[in-house]
Amino acid sequence: MKRILLTLAALLMTAGSIFAQLPPDSVIRRYAAGMLMVGFKGDSVTGDCDAARYVRDLKVGAIVLFDIDMTGAATLGSRNITSKERLTRMTAQLQAWADYPLLIATDQEGGKVARLKPQYGFLPTVTAEYLGTIDNEDTTRYYASRLSREMREAGVNVNLAPVVDVLNHDCAAVGHFLRCFSTDTQAIARHAGWFIDESHKQGVLCTLKHFPGHGNAIDDSHYGFVDVTNAWTRAELEPFKALIDAGQVDLVMTAHLFNRQIDEDYPATLSAKTINGLLRGELGYDGVVVTDDLYMKAIRDQYSIPTALELAINAGADLICVGNNINTGFEADRPFKLVEMIVNSVKEGRIPWQRMQESHERLMKLGVKL
Repeated sequence: MKRILLTLAALLMTAGSIFAQLPPDSVIRRYAAGMLMVGFKGDSVTGDCDAARYVRDLKVGAIVLFDIDMTGAATLGSRNITSKERLTRMTAQLQAWADYPLLIATDQEGGKVARLKPQYGFLPTVTAEYLGTIDNEDTTRYYASRLSREMREAGVNVNLAPVVDVLNHDCAAVGHFLRCFSTDTQAIARHAGWFIDESHKQGVLCTLKHFPGHGNAIDDSHYGFVDVTNAWTRAELEPFKALIDAGQVDLVMTAHLFNRQIDEDYPATLSAKTINGLLRGELGYDGVVVTDDLYMKAIRDQYSIPTALELAINAGADLICVGNNINTGFEADRPFKLVEMIVNSVKEGRIPWQRMQESHERLMKLGVKL
């Protein structure tokens, strides 16, 4: 009995020590908000709009912008981007509200996935597959420089590009839309490297996607569970590895893909074996990891959002994308609810405070690059 009592006392002291080390709720909340990349409606901002609440009041780490509102009209110019002039004014106001390095991101891959379109006063872009087919350094650098210069001028400092997946036209979400440079992993790394280099010259950060390789996924994780176990090959890691070794990587985006070759239990976004084990351990990457949108059905159909948040953060994700712009609908207070979920998980010991500190440090280092 005495031994049992001593053991219980030791456990209680350990638990008390862990919770005593936690900072005030306000600090946990600030760190939690810094781990969110969120979206909002509207092509202008005012002092009482959602964007003001997210940046000025909540202090989210990143904003993600779209030109089409998939929760509403789903027509060109129905979301945030309607003209170069309005976008520039909006991003300037967002930065004025931020007392920290605010990341403002969009998907400007070029071609079929480009939020800054000619319809809004921006120059035309070309697809990654076009550049890979031409396979000319000057051509890729020219289009990448032009594209990233317009992003910088409009106040967008993070490109959710380039795609470094292998080309497979049967891939519904990626290859079908000509978003991949090539089937040749060395060519992918070359073109992505030139793209990133030109972006950096313009002060725009880049995001490699979709780790650990989405190119051979036939189904689309926007709409449900996707298993790439039998199609994925380790060769798909080569462009990620080459660019990491070259020191060119700012962010890496995870895919919501299930792959038993890597993890028999969790999809990549929620997988410690994929993020901490493969990406950080084997490939040696220590930068920011951003998830694909956590409300995509590949995640929502399988996990509750509080569980998905805990799994993603504990797996090594630093920035949680919640664009509020997919078929699960828009909810204005969603970022505030997510922050409270994370805070509760930290206070109850399900997310270690050290894990939050690691992500905060990575995000601060990324902000210095701006």
